Amino acid sequence: MTRAPAAGKAGAVAAENGGPALELLVHGVGGASPQQMLGDPRTVCVTGDDTAAIYRRSEDADAEAHPERYRDRPVPEAYVWCNLTSGNSARALWLLLLPFMVINLAHWMRPPAHEPHWAIRLYGVLVRLIALSLTVLLVAAACEVALDLTAWQCAGSVACSRSWSWPGFLSVAHHGWWAQPGRRLALAALAPTGLTVLLWYLSNRTWSAYESQQPLGDTSAEDSPPAPRPAFSRPGFWYGRRLVARLRAAHTAAGFLTTAAAVTVAAARYDHDSTSAVRETLGLLLESTLVVAGLVVVAVVCRRGRTESHLDERLDKAVTAWLPATSLALLALALLYACWGRPDWASAGTLPGDRAFGILAFSQGALVVALAAVAKHLRRRAPGERTALRGLGGPAVAMLACALGGVMTGGVAQRVADWLDHDATPGMNPSAYHGPPPLLTWQASVIPALIVLLVPLLLYFGVRTWRTARADEPRVMADYPTERPDTARTRRIAAARAMAGLTDRAPLFLGIVSGASLLLGAAALVGAWWAGEVPARAADGAPAPVGFAADAVQSLGSWCTGLGFLLFVTWGRRAYKDAAARRTVGILWDVGTFWPRAAHPFAPPCYAERAVPDLAWRMNTWTGRTGGRLVISGHSQGSVLAAAAVWQLPAATRRRVALLTYGCPVERLYGRWFPTYFGPAPLAALHQEVHCWRNLWRATDPIGGPVRTGGDVDKGPLLDPVAYGRTSTHPLPAPILGHSDYQADPAFAHERALLLAALASGLPNQRSDQGSSGRSSG
Repeated sequence: MTRAPAAGKAGAVAAENGGPALELLVHGVGGASPQQMLGDPRTVCVTGDDTAAIYRRSEDADAEAHPERYRDRPVPEAYVWCNLTSGNSARALWLLLLPFMVINLAHWMRPPAHEPHWAIRLYGVLVRLIALSLTVLLVAAACEVALDLTAWQCAGSVACSRSWSWPGFLSVAHHGWWAQPGRRLALAALAPTGLTVLLWYLSNRTWSAYESQQPLGDTSAEDSPPAPRPAFSRPGFWYGRRLVARLRAAHTAAGFLTTAAAVTVAAARYDHDSTSAVRETLGLLLESTLVVAGLVVVAVVCRRGRTESHLDERLDKAVTAWLPATSLALLALALLYACWGRPDWASAGTLPGDRAFGILAFSQGALVVALAAVAKHLRRRAPGERTALRGLGGPAVAMLACALGGVMTGGVAQRVADWLDHDATPGMNPSAYHGPPPLLTWQASVIPALIVLLVPLLLYFGVRTWRTARADEPRVMADYPTERPDTARTRRIAAARAMAGLTDRAPLFLGIVSGASLLLGAAALVGAWWAGEVPARAADGAPAPVGFAADAVQSLGSWCTGLGFLLFVTWGRRAYKDAAARRTVGILWDVGTFWPRAAHPFAPPCYAERAVPDLAWRMNTWTGRTGGRLVISGHSQGSVLAAAAVWQLPAATRRRVALLTYGCPVERLYGRWFPTYFGPAPLAALHQEVHCWRNLWRATDPIGGPVRTGGDVDKGPLLDPVAYGRTSTHPLPAPILGHSDYQADPAFAHERALLLAALASGLPNQRSDQGSSGRSSG
């Protein structure tokens, strides 16, 4: 990130004001080093730690003690927060938590209606229930692999167990103590139990490391006149400790109970047909207790949402301590019950997992449909033309989370089944090895249909982008009226603008993919329940073309799900070893983990719960100590953090702070997908509350855009490239910058100088004729 020279006007303003001026730089996605941000290899840490810190150039470390040195420029500072998302190689494994992150986003996509309150509460409850189903799905998939495919089918089959040496003492061929099915299941249950404990540990650890920062405090009392505050200005918005603790306890308990149910149902099914009344009674009692405990978990998830109106330090210890402990005790009882000696019990067929996966799939589809109905009702109360998918963005993203969860869980089950059965098609030779539940195979089999649907959709977007680029070529030349036309150069600029416009078509693409996933998932569920076996076997006896097609889609779908899961694992492994790949994964988290964990406690941690308090504390304490003026300068995702931090400031501090954003997705992405928090009303409120605000944007930028608050906030579109051909100022071809290097544009230094001037005068700046131009000159 290069810095443009400071404007002379800013120095004159500093001299007149008699106080220092500070420019607080906040980088965007992908991160940047303090040396890059400050344009100097010698930097020092002013405040912060190895995770996030503020840096200055070495020569500026004591700037406040020597204001005479900074009469012609502001003091630059850089807030570096990239280590919150991409600094540690182990965080690349967070990629496997992608479905949890996606469902957490759906919580924040609620339409911007403030009533009826029952619909707002119901929206949050439905999202949290979908999130709970994803946890159950993940643990159920681990149970399917460890209990059903491995301990029940492979270790219980002489042919399969002899093909592998590692089942060893579990194999029925050894006739050992562990050879009884219940004991094999009890031992295998340690795998999903360990997975649940790992998720609990990561959630608890990341909360302590990232999200346990104290916000600035309640500043609403200082605002006058009193009015309903935007959500970001509430003191408890960036401190969700109570809800995260409750959800972590509930989801941990759900994982334990899922494992306990998988073991108990298998043993109770045998005891129901046996002559032991004691074991049958114990099985029924344990199953009933597990059902009651599951209902308690659901009630805990539904009972309470976020507390944002105040800083809530309380913990519901009856929930956070006793619920996981009780569920773990029930799991221990289930394992003991399964280990009870049953000499005549032999594993045959499969565990009753198909019914469980079917109930999960049906529940997820019903919850997504209910969420769409609630979102539609809220959308009618607050219509907005630029709201993504007409208010259905949240349900669409929730459906995407369920689809990702299905691909990941189905993929691992298919790959393990293929591996154990020596790459034979699972389910096609049940006498030897049954494989995963037929529903997982049916779900995999509809993936080729989804791919077939996506191909013409991608072609449509490609053709439309090409036509848009060709139509934009005359407008490109109109922006450079004195230049000699160059067909190749014009087409490159027009293509860059057209490609940037694809961002605005993302809602349509996601809506089609989510709708198709819902319909195809429902078809897979109906097919599995109707046929009761995999598609290829269900097509036995059908005409040859039908049988061939069923076999083809089953094989192709199986490989697609397996390949999808392997891509997740491979990308995570590569990111663990390769810093460049880890940086790419970090960009994904930069966008996806801005929001607090309000729906799923096992989602990757929210970096904004550390970054926003950092910025708010720095701005408030520096302006209070020095009485100086401050411009917070945010690029890309840094502009979102900057806006959120300004919302948290007291009114007295906001009068000394100006906001400069560039490459800003606040309205273009966040305003459309998260209208309750970045819609027209909150952005208009921010425009009124912050002393002055400028936003720079380019037509070639695929991420940033105007904030559309009216007034003189937006400055753009800036010319990109700044020069069409070779000039005396640019003797070499100027690059098309797109989303990067806004500080190289002359408009940057000019707008920063105007903001400092507005702060010094105490009045919002009225843009001059030069500043009001829609485009900067090269």
